[in-house]
Amino acid sequence: MKIIDRYILKSYLLRLFSVFTICMFIFIIQTFWLFIDELAGKGLDVIIIFKFLIYYSPKLIPLVLPLSVLLASLMTFGTLSENYEFAAMKSTGISLQRALYGLIIFHVLLGIGTFYFSNHVIPYGELKSYNLRRNLAKLEPTLAIREGIFNEIGEINIKVSRKYGDNDRFLEDVIIHEYSPIKKNNIVIKAERGEMKNEPTDPNLKLVLFNGNRYENIEPKKVKDRQRIPHAKVSFETYEMNIDLSKFNQVDLNEENYKSTFRMQKIDQLEISIDTLQQNYSKEQNVFSENFGKKSDLKKLKEIKVASTEKDSIPKSVLDFIIVDEEWKKTQLIDEGVSSVRLALRDLNSKRSQFFAFQKLINLHKIELHKKYTLLFASLLLFLIGAALGAIIRKGGLGLPLVLSVLIFLTYHYIGLFSTNAAEDNSISPFFASWLSTLILTPFAIILTKRASSDKGFVSISNLFYPLVEKIKSLPFIKKRIQV
Repeated sequence: MKIIDRYILKSYLLRLFSVFTICMFIFIIQTFWLFIDELAGKGLDVIIIFKFLIYYSPKLIPLVLPLSVLLASLMTFGTLSENYEFAAMKSTGISLQRALYGLIIFHVLLGIGTFYFSNHVIPYGELKSYNLRRNLAKLEPTLAIREGIFNEIGEINIKVSRKYGDNDRFLEDVIIHEYSPIKKNNIVIKAERGEMKNEPTDPNLKLVLFNGNRYENIEPKKVKDRQRIPHAKVSFETYEMNIDLSKFNQVDLNEENYKSTFRMQKIDQLEISIDTLQQNYSKEQNVFSENFGKKSDLKKLKEIKVASTEKDSIPKSVLDFIIVDEEWKKTQLIDEGVSSVRLALRDLNSKRSQFFAFQKLINLHKIELHKKYTLLFASLLLFLIGAALGAIIRKGGLGLPLVLSVLIFLTYHYIGLFSTNAAEDNSISPFFASWLSTLILTPFAIILTKRASSDKGFVSISNLFYPLVEKIKSLPFIKKRIQV
């Protein structure tokens, strides 16, 4: 390696390491604030919180690394141009491509390392962070209760429509199914609102309900009395329940019950999962098609079509259920037909939602698979764009390079984000959506590198306005004034 290569590489690596450290710190702080509700108020020590941030941080690398590369390359080559070091290089016959040679090799190796990182470290970090989050949620009952669904806490099953207030301790529209000692759901409690109260040193949770009813099915010992289905109903303004949390809070934070989500899988696992899901999806479609055809009398319609093509008239036996003399039978047949069509439409809509969710799951697996490959090229392309822009604008430091790098990175990031969101519902191909940002960056990087190598600006204003000025000069009245 020559002295000039070592000099450029050293300048670039110092800036890359500094920018990467700062950006990573900012993103980790933002992650901490994002999950502050899940981490605060549970008596967690610093080690557990630090462990969660360490497990979550690999997911930030695909965001932080491209931004750091873009900003570091802009600052490095902008400073070299601003200090006329590039002019000195060119005077000795060193072109921009030659100056980029060492860093291109470095970014090829960085891309290979990033690919390995995304295929091994990121899935492992997702596995650890996801399971740790699920286990932490069990430590706080208010966080374990999700809105709109039943949640099992201790010996009760609770559902709320809304949570609000400090630590989400106030509940609205509460429904509770309380288990009896024989594990039967004989008690149902409904209340307009509720409040959860518990102290850190108290193993019990106090649940206070307001304005509701308590329903209980009573099981008599005699069989004759059971036939009457006796029950009890009690209205209340305030109702207090004590829930034993001694077993609830005995949570193993290292337990890993979730290991098969698509973000936790490597490339070979994703390929197997995609193939399995597609086979199951095709099988589900074929089974539904056959069952729907049998249930909706499509066979009879097919028989009618075949009979009408083979003979001049439709067999009377086929139309016996349609041609009737009595008016009430016609009305009955029409009602049955309408009911049958509505039932078929309901089945179709229900199955369409299931198929949509199935297809979305397949697309998510495909997007995750292709993202591991796109990360190979993202850093190299953003480096070429940053280096070329730095040589063109001839500005170092954190002023204009920071603004340009943020704008370019946000454009790159949001193009990928919008395209992958569109691919989830099958609007566009998952393959095209994953590679769209890279496909847009590639010609942009080539054009900028060529313009920087030939000492041309980002946009040649003379090329835009010179033809317009010449056209204006050729106008008759302008021409006369010029001659005068």
